[in-house]
Amino acid sequence: MAENKIKTIGVLTSGGDAPGMNAAIRAVVRRGLSSGLKVKGIQKGYNGLLNEEIIDMTARDVSDTIERGGTILYTARCAEFRTAEGQQRGAEICRKHGIDGLVVIGGDGSFAGAQKLANLGINTIGIPGTIDLDIACTEYTIGFDTAVNTAMEAIDKVRDTSTSHERCSIIEVMGRGAGWLALWCGIANGAEDVLIPEKYDYDEQKLINNIIESRKMGKKHHIIINAEGIGHSQAMATRIEAATGIETRATILGHMQRGGSPTCKDRVYASMMGAMAVDLLLEGKKSRVVGYRHGDFVDFDINEALAMEKSVTPYMWEVCESLSHNYRK
Repeated sequence: MAENKIKTIGVLTSGGDAPGMNAAIRAVVRRGLSSGLKVKGIQKGYNGLLNEEIIDMTARDVSDTIERGGTILYTARCAEFRTAEGQQRGAEICRKHGIDGLVVIGGDGSFAGAQKLANLGINTIGIPGTIDLDIACTEYTIGFDTAVNTAMEAIDKVRDTSTSHERCSIIEVMGRGAGWLALWCGIANGAEDVLIPEKYDYDEQKLINNIIESRKMGKKHHIIINAEGIGHSQAMATRIEAATGIETRATILGHMQRGGSPTCKDRVYASMMGAMAVDLLLEGKKSRVVGYRHGDFVDFDINEALAMEKSVTPYMWEVCESLSHNYRK
């Protein structure tokens, strides 16, 4: 390990909250303290940084937090930090408080902010925290496992009542620009149709034909999982009911998917990522993003990570479609 020039590190959460963020915070704090560092928590993301909502953190501050959803450091949007002036002030505040290295837990937008701070001389390490699984450099993001299990369990419950009433149910899950939650739930819940931004062709008549055909073949329910990026679930339900004569209900799961106690995977992987972020700072690295690939925790240059693009795995989509539509053949 390189000579340790880092004395004080900061940690913040930014963007949408995700179950497991507290596990990552806890790991950063305890790994940092055990390595002889001072650790400062920055509340409310970049907004809190600009407002100097910065606190000293001890091991006790993160006790009994690993099982909690959300983020104990809170999170907020910050338009000012998108400006060069705001970024410059953020870097100056880091120096004012003696923060030699900063760990940023969030998504691509949060990493863009970390990139700007790195360009201004602040050592930054990003940890992917988003329930959308839409960060290209990593196969895992903090919160996805919990969110997809929350959605899966909710969809199972909707199916029970949908079957009892012989309804069509449109269930909307989160994912504005990415369909990973919908895709995974489509397979896990055995949905009849899955609509995701990456693949949906907006051919609603084809969807209606699928519903009619499945009813002719004896299906008592029809589950459509609709990603937030497609949206308009209630209006879609109204049109489908008018076209098919089958009672159709829309259920929007919404922000319940962000909450809840994190799964074992989200606790363990977030802890590993938090510890690795501290280790990278101690090694003298900066402007990096922690990721998970091929069974190992790795790191990438933040510029490289932000330049990557992520798309739905073609084979996974093909399998989803074949499993959903197989009964029609």
